Amino acid sequence: MLFPTGLFAIFFACVFGTHWLLVRHAPRAVLPFLLAASLVFYAAFSVEFCAALVVFGLWAWAFGRICAGQRRAGLLKLGIAGTLLWLGWFKYAGFLAGTASPIGVALGLPPLPVPEVLLPVGISFYVFQAISYMVDTHRGDVPAERWPLKVLVYLTFFPHLAAGPIVRAAHFLPQLAQLPDRWRVPVVMAGLLILGGLAKKMLLANELATGLVDPVFRDPLGFGAGDILLACYGYTIQIWLDFSGYSDMAIGLAALLGYHFPQNFNQPFRALTLSDFWRRWHISLSTWLRDYLFKPLGGSRGSEGRTARNLLVTMLLGGIWHGAAWTFLAWGALHGAALVVERWLGLRDVPASAAGRVLRWAITFHIVVAAFVLFRAPDLATIGTLGQGLLAGAADTAWTPRLLVIIALGLGLHFLPPDLRQRLETVLRPLPAPLLGLVFGLAMLVIILAAPEGVAPFIYFQF
Repeated sequence: MLFPTGLFAIFFACVFGTHWLLVRHAPRAVLPFLLAASLVFYAAFSVEFCAALVVFGLWAWAFGRICAGQRRAGLLKLGIAGTLLWLGWFKYAGFLAGTASPIGVALGLPPLPVPEVLLPVGISFYVFQAISYMVDTHRGDVPAERWPLKVLVYLTFFPHLAAGPIVRAAHFLPQLAQLPDRWRVPVVMAGLLILGGLAKKMLLANELATGLVDPVFRDPLGFGAGDILLACYGYTIQIWLDFSGYSDMAIGLAALLGYHFPQNFNQPFRALTLSDFWRRWHISLSTWLRDYLFKPLGGSRGSEGRTARNLLVTMLLGGIWHGAAWTFLAWGALHGAALVVERWLGLRDVPASAAGRVLRWAITFHIVVAAFVLFRAPDLATIGTLGQGLLAGAADTAWTPRLLVIIALGLGLHFLPPDLRQRLETVLRPLPAPLLGLVFGLAMLVIILAAPEGVAPFIYFQF
């Protein structure tokens, strides 16, 4: 069930109305209803995985309860290992078998069967959230729940279930301990986020995907060098539009139900360094990797060599988290190596002139673009084919002025005032409710009419 569809609009309207009626008249039914609604949402993708998701949530709840309060670290490791085995089977079993089989054949062993495993939607996101719950209860950052209901709602809550943001247990569970206040719902903020996310996805990201990126990456030698180069920039803009659009909608939908999600993007392509980029891009993932992986490995507390090792390990595992392919590993390796070099050169702490800032921005942005080429390519062979196409491809046929405008617009949005949405809120908030509803309704109608037919799945649904 995709956000920008009529089916989801009907689903959310029913959930919204019922939720606030229960808040007012049957508060004890609020959490059971949210759990049921979230499971219905996920069942639209797969009924079987919906049942498995509940079992997975009970596992996380049980280990959180057993390991609470800085005790039984061995059992905590067992709980985390169980969640990672769940992730590993669905996401990496086929990749590992396919990689090991040729090696075994070379050694005279029979080929390994490669399992064809259907990947549950959002598995990487709810695995990280389950780990967050177990670790946070163990550290004492959040009390262990006596009953599993709140933990199940936390893991399955439908706005973030399929593609994040990754919400920490210590951030979200306290919100479930009390009823949301209908008088404090940020309606204007939520409306702007949802409309902005719809526009990013339906008007811009889908156009880049179907008109440029997908055709070029499918057959690089069929396009000219200019098309290939533009597709590399186009995918960088597309993935930001697509994923930040989803995150905006998720945050807005949760806000309409009275719950707060953390910001997930903050104009990442205006970053002057890679470390600044990771403070702005997929913030819920980068901070999760920092707090649950980089710091436990030792962070930057040791020697420069140990810090470099910790950075590389963190980014390599971040790459593997995204998918079971050598391209994702290479993506993580490139980001890790760039962060190490940046730290070694001391670029994070050295002030720069205006020209120096432009140079730093250009270098940072193009490292990000190069990494996203690895991220998008289906395999390493495609990277070589893209290189061939840059040197001796066909004539340019894919680019259009419209696509250039979309890429320029996607990049230009990063250099608007960071508080632009807050300024719009200030303008719209005093409007009477009927007029505000009319404004939002007309804006949504314009987006729907201007968008091409069909809605492609969000990129991060595959993770």
